[in-house]
Amino acid sequence: MNNSDGEMAEIKKAERIQTSILNAAEKKALVWLAGRQPAWMTSNYLTIIGIIGSFMIFAGYVLTNLDMAWLWLASAGFVVNWYGDSLDGTLARVREAQRPFYGYYLDHTVDALNEFLMFFGIGFSVLCNIWIALTGFIFYLLLTLNVSMNAHLKQEFKLTYAKLGPTELRVIMIIVNTLFIFIRPLREWSTDISLFGYTSKLTLFDCVGAVLVGALIIVYVVTVFKDLAEYARMDPPKK
Repeated sequence: MNNSDGEMAEIKKAERIQTSILNAAEKKALVWLAGRQPAWMTSNYLTIIGIIGSFMIFAGYVLTNLDMAWLWLASAGFVVNWYGDSLDGTLARVREAQRPFYGYYLDHTVDALNEFLMFFGIGFSVLCNIWIALTGFIFYLLLTLNVSMNAHLKQEFKLTYAKLGPTELRVIMIIVNTLFIFIRPLREWSTDISLFGYTSKLTLFDCVGAVLVGALIIVYVVTVFKDLAEYARMDPPKK
């Protein structure tokens, strides 16, 4: 068996581990939706729909510099992105039309683009400091990279951390957006913080973002040390 065959086998047999809060309900909903897609709808079309959702998120957040009501567009984008990004793989599995090489490559490439648009849209909005958004983007990518490495090294495709996955994060952002639309004091609150001689103004959205980024960093560090310990047992030093 050549190297390509081996990688394909790893992709096929990697166990998908999803233990998020909404996983059970989401899985049923996706299978139900997949069974009701018209014949012309393909996984590729759904992937494009997911990308359109990401551009909606990006535009919605950037346009908050003009009017906070554009947060509705960002929230709608999260729904559209979920529909396309989550349903494309389910549709392929329901129709038994999986393409392991093509699907794996396309899915991870599109995920990186989606994450770029989401985090940069938030960073360029009137709500959030760009450096907080960039830090979140970096550690989200690091967690994504860790998922890909584990899929090949121990055939474990883990999509959930601390009972939270991409869907839960979308729901959290929609809730935050809605609160900021309706509760004016939330979006007007700010505080000055001094660090290393520099003073910056932080909004409440910055604080929420910083908490989420801090959680991402903790999850990433804990995950790396846990995986290292497991790989050390699997692959002990040679005597």
